[in-house]
Amino acid sequence: MHADAPTRADQKLAYERNKLHKRLLRLTGQAIGDFGMIEDGDRVMVCLSGGKDSYALLDLLRTLRERAPISFDLVAVNLDQKQPGFPEHVLPDYLRAIGIPFHIENQDTYSIVTRVIPEGRTMCSLCSRLRRGILYRVADELGATKIALGHHRDDILETFFLNMFFGGKLKGMPPKLVSDDGRHMVIRPLAYVRETDLEAYAQWRAFPIIPCNLCGSQENLKRREIKQMLRDWEKRFPGRVDNVFASLTRVVPSHLMDRGMFDFGGLQATGAPMPDGDIAFDVDPAFERAPARAAPGTDEDEDGEAL
Repeated sequence: MHADAPTRADQKLAYERNKLHKRLLRLTGQAIGDFGMIEDGDRVMVCLSGGKDSYALLDLLRTLRERAPISFDLVAVNLDQKQPGFPEHVLPDYLRAIGIPFHIENQDTYSIVTRVIPEGRTMCSLCSRLRRGILYRVADELGATKIALGHHRDDILETFFLNMFFGGKLKGMPPKLVSDDGRHMVIRPLAYVRETDLEAYAQWRAFPIIPCNLCGSQENLKRREIKQMLRDWEKRFPGRVDNVFASLTRVVPSHLMDRGMFDFGGLQATGAPMPDGDIAFDVDPAFERAPARAAPGTDEDEDGEAL
């Protein structure tokens, strides 16, 4: 064998990486299509934090832009929060190298957060609110029609359980939403993508990751607890997490208890069939189906089998 010929291990690695790339592009494109995230003529502001998720988002959107039947622009934006030791050159150098227009917004939110939040308390909430206000303003200044965030499937599930366990609400993290002032559209194109895939992708692509020193040492313990719960489920009960994620897209208000979502007070037995009517004491057929229906964004190979 020639010294430079690829080994079987090299070929396998190349195959797995190609499969990963195709899967990420397909799931990202599917989420964009399912929720109408990007339209012809959009200027998409990609919020780049320096973490694996936002790097992957920008990388995938660049490829999808080349292949999409519509035309849209990308501009990367980073908020330099003036954290001590933040490597200011990393993101500009990377963005220049890949030829993406960018804007670095310098705002000392670090001093505000560390002054207001007592030592040892989680800073994420205040930090997030400050970032959001600044990024909305920057979007206006840049003429961005969409603000793209790098939240993925695991973020969405974790937020759902955090709200349910600690907030008493069935509330998640939507793939597309309008800001509270009605002026900005926020999108999450990675909504169908698993975090483990993004970890593998970031390692392969060797993104210049910048850790968040502001809160990295005091990670939100509740979110960490939920993340561990989901990963434990994934190992012990394969398919359970997929089904929970699928449930977010198959809500039946008549079978919950929110009187604002369903008119229980006005409900009458009319004698006419009701599609969402109660099946009384019968077992829900959904529990008897095997295998369970695939979740939105579930990976399938060319033969239609789950990967």
